[in-house]
Formats: sequence, structure tokens, C-alpha cells
Amino acid sequence: MNASNFSSTDEIRSAFSHAMSQMYRDEVPLYGILMELVSEVNREVISADPELFKKLAQTGEIHRLHNERHGAIRVGTDAELSMLCRLFAVMGMEPVGYYDLAPAGVPVHSTAFRAIEDAALNTCPFRVFTSLLRVELIDDTELRAIAQHLLCQRKIFTPRALELIEQCEAAGGLSAADASEFVDRALETFRWHNIATVSLDQYMKLSAQHRLIADVVAFKGPHINHLTPRTMDIDAVQRGMFMKGIVPKAVIEGPPRRKCPILLRQTSFKALEESISFVGQEVGESGSHSARFGEIEQRGVALTPKGRALYDERLSVARNELGEVPNEANAAEYVRILEKAFQAFPDNYEEMRSLGLAYFRYFPAERAMEASGNNLQMKSLNQLVDEGWIRFEPIVYEDFLPVSAAGIFQSNLGGDAPPHYSANSNQKKFHSALGRKTLNELELYAESQTRSLRSCARIMRISEASWML
Repeated sequence: MNASNFSSTDEIRSAFSHAMSQMYRDEVPLYGILMELVSEVNREVISADPELFKKLAQTGEIHRLHNERHGAIRVGTDAELSMLCRLFAVMGMEPVGYYDLAPAGVPVHSTAFRAIEDAALNTCPFRVFTSLLRVELIDDTELRAIAQHLLCQRKIFTPRALELIEQCEAAGGLSAADASEFVDRALETFRWHNIATVSLDQYMKLSAQHRLIADVVAFKGPHINHLTPRTMDIDAVQRGMFMKGIVPKAVIEGPPRRKCPILLRQTSFKALEESISFVGQEVGESGSHSARFGEIEQRGVALTPKGRALYDERLSVARNELGEVPNEANAAEYVRILEKAFQAFPDNYEEMRSLGLAYFRYFPAERAMEASGNNLQMKSLNQLVDEGWIRFEPIVYEDFLPVSAAGIFQSNLGGDAPPHYSANSNQKKFHSALGRKTLNELELYAESQTRSLRSCARIMRISEASWML
């Protein structure tokens, strides 16, 4: 088949994201209420700030805001992770970043599958945060063997989905009809099943090790455990959840509220208690399992290595001063401490840019379109920005934060204080399971910034060599 007859990866990803959203809305009704709340808040924020609307239109973000989602799943074996990598590739999604959550008490390491090109992100910024269980961290050898046996026995992909993945790899794409069928068949991997693959006794033992271990091992497949919309004001959504009878987690994960948001802020409502049937139970008997929850995020500017180092330092200062894990009892005190700690992090884009703390996308100003390149040839980039020849806008942070992810997991999984796993990070093992290396997210942001600068140079007829960053 001619490549021109294939559905684009953006089209397949968009269709899958929409199908996932519809499925999750049916499975978790509160998700629909959450979506309505986020839409209300976003409309209010944009209506109250015409300049913000103009900036979102300039960067192309305004078109992606209403359908932006990230999901999260957890798999149990190397083979499952490797095939997921191939499945997501059909949708133009690549593994970006490596996250080791074990030091924060969660026995997984993870990556995020997402699009990487600017235009693809604006078309459909769907992401799936995908975690691989570190079975070696189960300290009970008998229970570890049971977990490995159960995970190796299950098949989480439909036969037709596997056929279509192989067909796409061989032919270089899928027709519209095959793409539609792929979305339907692939969706089954992420569907919730209320019948466990273990007995109640086994479930309780797995849960005693860690509730996330039970969530991964005890079920037919890696059900989607949350689907997250993006808001322009997470504090307003947090207040709005209370008004709609939804109880959010006590502390918003990530940096404090700022005029110029950085990285990622996340909140959620508690996981649902869902009825399940265990192996060996009598007809009519059932138990319950809680893992799936609602989550909301607010995204800010992506930070450079220098900016991330400052962010990590400020977060550590706040956590050390608090002296314990942020929770409902100390939430107000933690917010106060966090805001104080982050006073040392500049809260305006110009200062962040001049200090090299964040990544930005550059655009020629209208007056620059008609300017003679020779007149601007000897000016530095900073001079061109200061004199109004070039504008800049923040590049959205598309990825995740290990501490925040662990905080969301622990808040919703409940239980006692998180364990402290002594195992070291094992990115090499993760890459081996994945079948390839993960991409470095900071390099992707730097490349996006560089592309925008080259575009400015080309349009304004300026030699790039004259710009001293």
C-alpha cells in the first residue's frame, strides 16, 4: 500500500486518546465530572486574560488544551513493556525519560510514552506514564515466585492487536480501516476487569508487600489507573472539587503556585473502592480493590539542567524543613514552607531566560518581518529580544517529576508510611526490557528551542553565528 493511504500516527493517537477517554468516563463516572470542572476553570482563566489567549494561540497550545490527557499504567514483565513500546510506536509515541520511584517507596521504574515533535504535540499531546514492576524488590521469596508465575502466564494483548502491530511495522503504516480496528483492539489492554487472577489470601499477601504490587500482579491486565486533563489553574480546580463533593488529596504535588508556572503541578481525588471477585470465592461473594483515581495537572515551562538543579535544591530545602512526608495534617505548614523556599527561584520569564533556567521558543516580531538582515546582523540575541525584534514564549514541560509521581501513588494507594527500598536505580535493565533506550527529555527541549532560533534567523535573514546565547 502507498504510504499516502496510511493514517498518520497523529490521527491514530488522537483516535486512541478519545477512545480511552470515553472508556474511562464509562468506568469512572467521577472522571466526567472532573472534565466538566476543568473545562469551566480553563474557560474562566482564558476569558479573564486576553493576553494569555494570544500567547496560547501564538504557540499553538490553544488547540490542544481541550483534548490534552495523560494516562498511567503499570506492567509486570519485560515482555509486556517491550510490546507496549511497539504498540505506542504505531501511534507515534516514543519513550521519553527514565524515572526510578523505588527510592520514594514505590517498587517500579518508569518512562513516559509521548509524541516528540512540536507539531505532533500540538495536534495531540497524549502521554502514557508507564511503570514496570521491580519484582526483585518483593522480599518474600515464595511470594516473589508466585508473582513471577502469574505475570508470565497472562496475555495482556489481543491476538489481533499483535497482528496489526506487526503489519504496521512491516508496511510502514496502517490504512484508515486497519487503524480504526487497531484502536479498538489495543484499547482492550487498558480495560478494567473486576475478576482477580489470585485468591483473596494471595491478594492480601501481595498487598501487604505493597498495594501497588497487588494492583499489578492480581489482575488480567494493566488497567488504566488514571486519565489526567490539563488545567490552567490547579488551585481553582482543587477548590472546585470540594464544591462538587469530590475530596482531593491534601497537598498539590510539585512547585508552589507562581505567576509563571514551572514544570508540573498535580492533584487527585482518592482511589475508588471497586468490587472484585477472587479465585475460589463462592458465587455472590466479592472483595474490593482500590487503585484507580482522578488526577489533574497544571503544566509550566520546561527547565534547563541549571533550572532543574535549582528546583531540586529548593524542593529538598522545603522537604527537609518539614521533616516528614507532606500529608493532610501538615498540608498548610508545607505550603508555607514551600512558598518560602521557592522565593529563591525567579518568578518571571525574562529573568529565567536571562539566567538560563528555562527553555523558550522564539518568534520574529511583526516589525522584524520587514527588517533588513544587515541592520540586525551584529546584534546579539539578547539585544534583539530587548529591542523587540524577537519575542519568546515558554516551552511547555511535557514530562513528569519522580517525587510528584510517587506522592500521587502513595496518596491513592494508602497504607502505612512508604517502605524504603535499598536497590539501586537500574536504567540499563529498564532499557533492556524496553528494547531500546529512552530519550532524554532535556535534549528534546533544547532541540525545540534551537529550531525556533534557526527559524527566526531564516525569516529575518540573520546569520546564526551572530547570536551568542
